Amino acid sequence: MIFVKADSASRLWRDTVAAVLDQGRLCSPRGLATWEAVGAHLTLTRPRRRLVCLPEHRVINAAFAAAETVWILAGVDAPWIYSYNDQLRRYTDGEILRGAYGPRLRAWGRSGPDSSVGQVDQLDQARRELLDDPDTRRAVIELWNPAVDHQGYRDVPCTLGYQFLIRDGRLDMHTRMRSQDLWLGFCYDIFAATVLHELMAWWVGAELGDYHHHVTSLHLYDEHLTRARALPQAWASPEVPQMPPLALPWEDLDAVLRDVITGTCARPGWTEFTEVMRSYRIFKAGDRADARAVAVADGGPFTGGLLAWYDYLDQTTAHLAPSEPEPTASGTVAGPSALPGPARQEQGS
Repeated sequence: MIFVKADSASRLWRDTVAAVLDQGRLCSPRGLATWEAVGAHLTLTRPRRRLVCLPEHRVINAAFAAAETVWILAGVDAPWIYSYNDQLRRYTDGEILRGAYGPRLRAWGRSGPDSSVGQVDQLDQARRELLDDPDTRRAVIELWNPAVDHQGYRDVPCTLGYQFLIRDGRLDMHTRMRSQDLWLGFCYDIFAATVLHELMAWWVGAELGDYHHHVTSLHLYDEHLTRARALPQAWASPEVPQMPPLALPWEDLDAVLRDVITGTCARPGWTEFTEVMRSYRIFKAGDRADARAVAVADGGPFTGGLLAWYDYLDQTTAHLAPSEPEPTASGTVAGPSALPGPARQEQGS
């Protein structure tokens, strides 16, 4: 069993990689070689320091982290998310990600075998449970749906669910994962989950407590082992600043999310999401200098991460002829129109 605690997502990722390398063993589910540690409890004590950014060792697509979070909170499975990570198309059935968290979070029962129960906004239900009884143990959100997730779809949720507990005036959040790809998926999952954590704390009037990440199968795929083992034995991670507060009344949530998606949001905290997503759209359209200028002008915690991602893209595509496809972050080849993105290989594991 692995126990790791840190005050930033970067440090948590760094220390967890070391723990998995030390305690893991070889395992090959679905024929895919992984280095796996069974049982992990990871704790982030400052959830607003949620962005993993270690430029010399691990760079993530900060725009996709922001976009995926908004996509989940909005309760949708809309295809606009592919603009930020085209690799997700690999896991679709009928152009839809069947394991998308958003509809399960905000409209459980919208479709499928359990549609007769009616739609349930689990996010609102958990919020109401906490408001009605601050000591409740029933503020639970389920994402795994056995009526759907054993049907053979390419996309199957890795997250089983969330639980919120208020103790001593602090709201802690517990995420349960059946499976977690540490190199790729973890960095995005912890970002989205801690945004949800922060919002819930605001809605119920509690102090933001610790974020807990419980994983059954925590692993590194074979293709990432060389890079993981090459990480320095002892090194200082940069001080990633906290994200600005995302204070937002429940009644305004859906309208603000719509404004972020359309690029018109000016609400403090959420402006950074709007601008990082806008910058990436400009980058994809081919104006890389303007995209960098937008990122720099934002000046928030996203800036360093997004510029590091652009540096990575420039370095990995500089040697390619214009007609050649661009490599993905995992080293495979994407189509000519696809930018490199974090290939969420954990989807459907």
